[in-house]
Amino acid sequence: MPQPAAFPHENIKITDVSLTIFRWTGLPKVTYTRNSTADDGDVHLGLLTISTDAGIDGHAFLGSSFRPVDIDARGLIDNLKPLVMGENPLDRDRLYQLLMTQNRSVMFRPIGAMDIALWDIAGKVAGLPIHRLLGTRRNSLPAYASSSTLHSIDDYVQQALESKAAGYRAYKMHPPKDRALHIPMLRQVREAVGDDFPLMYDPAAIYSYADALKIGRILEELNYVWYEDPMPVDDMYNYTKLCADLDIMVMTTEYSWGGFLGYPAWISARATDALRGDVALKGGITGVVKSIHLAEAFNMKYELHHGGNSLNNIANAHVALATANCDYFEVILPDIVQKYAVINELALDENGHISPPDGPGLGAQIDFELIERMKVTVMQ
Repeated sequence: MPQPAAFPHENIKITDVSLTIFRWTGLPKVTYTRNSTADDGDVHLGLLTISTDAGIDGHAFLGSSFRPVDIDARGLIDNLKPLVMGENPLDRDRLYQLLMTQNRSVMFRPIGAMDIALWDIAGKVAGLPIHRLLGTRRNSLPAYASSSTLHSIDDYVQQALESKAAGYRAYKMHPPKDRALHIPMLRQVREAVGDDFPLMYDPAAIYSYADALKIGRILEELNYVWYEDPMPVDDMYNYTKLCADLDIMVMTTEYSWGGFLGYPAWISARATDALRGDVALKGGITGVVKSIHLAEAFNMKYELHHGGNSLNNIANAHVALATANCDYFEVILPDIVQKYAVINELALDENGHISPPDGPGLGAQIDFELIERMKVTVMQ
């Protein structure tokens, strides 16, 4: 019996991995409780390129305005590159498991960048967007505006109203440093936007259990959608108590240890009502998809955290379109701190939704001319 013809790129091989370091300029000084952009408005970002013998390259960005690529670049080249050289990039799950063997030496962000670039290759080989490879469920996802740390209650009220007018479908607050403002801020923003506009609250792990419980009851009174990371992520015992004591959806695990493998302890302890993560923090598209399916098995939400750069957010958007249990897409304000070196950036449509680009793989039109102008070095 004749054998079927081989797929044209079935035996494709990886021939090189490089990281082009380039300058990300024009960043404002922005604080998100404990993190801020570079003071001089200039950080380094990395363009990861995985090359193949079929002439098909996969790309991802490594780094963000809060975490320059310099922190993770050496580990990607020294620890991860040797593992994939000569391998078939379509063997994504096997390569993901191989890359994860380095998670004691290398953070999840470079593992995530490698995985995203492998998915980009797969989509280009198939001639399909990544969400099609994952199994498209919908065409777009509602976006919410996520605040920075602002100075006054009036600032939050103004930003919430501006976000609503701009078409965002919800608004999330990261509170000011003055704790005396937290409760009146929560009340006044709710009063300003009305009872039907969804609001979320993320104090970024600053409360004790007693304070978290007090704030949580106020959030329930004000009909907030979820209560995110109220306490430190290593306080699983008190998260279990808090979830039992509150009716509002308590959500943590954004920075929980272990990526995908760290979630079962939280689920077993009933220490969170929903799971959270993104392609940077959880080891790429493969890690997030595994996590989403784990949450779905327990009838839990998996809400996507922002990706920190343009290609991470596009990757998040592809995942979101193939996901049943994610309700919103996060857009950090001002969005300039997440957008750079991509021509067809994510943008709100007339319904306040986002969707990824239509092209194969990530579908991103990377601004290679900008990257060349801003290039600092190439690591190989």
